[in-house]
Amino acid sequence: MHNFIGIIIGVITFVIIGVFHPLVIKAEYYLGVRSWILFLLAGLGAVVFSIFTANIIVSAALGVLGFSCLWSIKEVFEQAERVKEGRYPKNPKRNYKL
Repeated sequence: MHNFIGIIIGVITFVIIGVFHPLVIKAEYYLGVRSWILFLLAGLGAVVFSIFTANIIVSAALGVLGFSCLWSIKEVFEQAERVKEGRYPKNPKRNYKL
């Protein structure tokens, strides 16, 4: 019997990271940098739940999700800089500080 746990966790990680790229862009577009608090709360929650989850695959997925959320805090501020540089569109319904 082969062990596919590593491959399963790898696929889950790949999907989570792939989802977070557009998620950070949308979060900055609609909420601005204040979205960092949502990423912080979600990240800490996922990490805590991963500690108390008995299933190794679910625990690993929650850990990856949690740390992807925490990494996204940095990325949302970098996304705001990319918007200021004109590399991404500004939300016309928001006021931007110069």
